Amino acid sequence: MITNVKIYGLEDSVEASKYPMAVDIDKCNAEITDTTKRLGSCETGKGHDNFLKGIVVQFNLTMTPKMSVELERYHFIDFVSSQSTMHRIAKFDLDKSYIKYVDKRCIDVIKEKVVEYNKLIETRDSYKHSCKHWNEFDNKVKEKYLEILYSNPCGMLLTSRMTTNYQQLKTIYQQRRHHRLPEWQEFCNWCETLPHFMELCFQVEN
Repeated sequence: MITNVKIYGLEDSVEASKYPMAVDIDKCNAEITDTTKRLGSCETGKGHDNFLKGIVVQFNLTMTPKMSVELERYHFIDFVSSQSTMHRIAKFDLDKSYIKYVDKRCIDVIKEKVVEYNKLIETRDSYKHSCKHWNEFDNKVKEKYLEILYSNPCGMLLTSRMTTNYQQLKTIYQQRRHHRLPEWQEFCNWCETLPHFMELCFQVEN
């Protein structure tokens, strides 16, 4: 799921795409011409599409770790911030946190471990003044939390704030349009809805 989308620099970047052939840049404008489309849709890596970098896109992306670990391979899409299992997994509503492909038995295991962990936390105060038992208790709490983290199914949904640009989205779209994960198909469908994305990157009329 993608929400809270912000796009910056589209018109300025289209105008800048005309600088290389301009003598007087004041005469450049933001009209998308056939030349603009040819530049934007050139073969990835040739550099003629560099102006696409200036079209910055920011958005909230709710995805599973299966998608996020693949997203991290791209150098020009960045995580601004994200929800954290490391900090809050014992607080999530686990009945709403997983996609439909996660086996309910796996969810039940996590829920059971979270209950055990939270019960330990509730009794923590009674151990704080006992040096003799505190270390043992503290280790038990840490171990239980690690059990939750490492047992957690990779079908958990977490939301991240992302920042990227049209040039990187062009690369992602080319590589993921036919990926087997439904999440990537949804992401590519969303790319097609961005203003002038298909027109600029693939010479497809908007």
